[in-house]
Amino acid sequence: MFFIMGISQGNKELIQNAGRMNICKNCGSYTTYNVFMTYMYLSIFFIPIFKWNIKYYAQSSCCKSIFILDKEKGKMIKNGEDVIIIDADLTIVNEYETVKICKTCGYQTTQEFDYCPKCGNKL
Repeated sequence: MFFIMGISQGNKELIQNAGRMNICKNCGSYTTYNVFMTYMYLSIFFIPIFKWNIKYYAQSSCCKSIFILDKEKGKMIKNGEDVIIIDADLTIVNEYETVKICKTCGYQTTQEFDYCPKCGNKL
């Protein structure tokens, strides 16, 4: 008897182009936010069993800056609640220049990669 287990990184888009207009904390333009979450998960026989290291992010539509979203607001958005995102809920990702996130699989990698090490798509 054998078991197929694995640990991997996942990405889930929660809201695309949240309807409320905001002023971008980074560039000052009018923007909407795409909210997504990243997480690590354990899978057994390719079925995700347990998630941890859950982080919520918001990406501005104007300059594509990525912000860490307050965890409580992220949970509310994940549960389908109507949430207003304000500047106090956002923290710009300091290592934005050194981190790339694959748009296909959500894998986070360093700036030195041009292709995703997980799925092979162009970053």
